[in-house]
Amino acid sequence: MKFAFSTLGCPQWTTEQVADNAVRLGYSGVELRLLDNEVIDPVRDAEKVRQAVATFRARGVEVCAFDTSCTFNLSDAAERAKNVESLRVWIQLAQELQVPILRVFGGAGTGENIEQENQWVAEALRQVAPQAEQAGVTITLETHDGFASAHRTAQVLDLIDSPAVAALWDSHHPYRMGESASEVWQLLGPRVAHVHVKDARRDDSEKSGWKLVLMGEGEVPVREQLASLQANGYDGYISVEWEKRWHPEIEDPEIALPQHINWLHAAEKQLQQK
Repeated sequence: MKFAFSTLGCPQWTTEQVADNAVRLGYSGVELRLLDNEVIDPVRDAEKVRQAVATFRARGVEVCAFDTSCTFNLSDAAERAKNVESLRVWIQLAQELQVPILRVFGGAGTGENIEQENQWVAEALRQVAPQAEQAGVTITLETHDGFASAHRTAQVLDLIDSPAVAALWDSHHPYRMGESASEVWQLLGPRVAHVHVKDARRDDSEKSGWKLVLMGEGEVPVREQLASLQANGYDGYISVEWEKRWHPEIEDPEIALPQHINWLHAAEKQLQQK
C-alpha cells in the first residue's frame, strides 16, 4: 500500500518541513491542499506549486494529488461555468507537473431535486473530461457534502462516460451515511482512484455531530476499508486527511501524522498475515 498525507493536516509547516517529515515518517506521497497555510489557487500560486513539487520530488516524495475547491452542485449556471474554467486551469497545471489526481466536490445542495443536482455535476464534469483524458489526469469526485454517500457519487459517475472521471473514497462520510466498506466498494468498485482516511466518533457537542480523533480511536471502519481495497487490487494512494486547518483544536501534526502511518502500517501487516 502507498501512503500519503494532505497538507491540510500541517498548516503551519513550510514546504521544506512537509518534505522532511514525509521522508522521516515514511510517507511516499503528499497531497496538496494548502501551501504556507493558504488554500492553493491554480493561477495565483502556480509558481509556488511548481517550486513545491520540485522540492518534494528532490526528496523522493511524490505529489499524488491536487485538492481543488471546484464545486458543481450550483443552481447558477454562471457559477458552475466559473468552476469549470477553474478546473480547466487545474488540469493544465497537473498535466505540466505530472500530478495524476485532481479532487473536486459535488457540493452541499438542498436535496430537494437530487436528479437535477446530479445532472449539474455530471454536465460540468463531462465538459472537462476530454481535456483530462488528453492530459492524463483523473478527476475524482469526493464522497463529501451532499454527495457523501457512495450511492449518490455512483449516480453521478453513471452519467459520465469517461475513464478520466472517477471517485475519491473518503472513509468517514459514507460511513456516517450508513454505508459499510463493502457497500462502498460494491457501488464504486474500480472507479475509486484515490482514498482519504480519517477516524471519528459521534459527539453531540460538535456542530457536525462527529469529533475527529486519532486513527483507531473512533468508529470509522478504516481497517475494513483497507481490506476491501487490498482484496480488490487497489493500487492508488491512501492519503491521511487530518483536518487540522479546519479544526485547530485537534492534535498537532507532530502527533497525528506519525500515529496515523504507524497504525496504517500495522493494519497492513495484519492484512498480509491473513
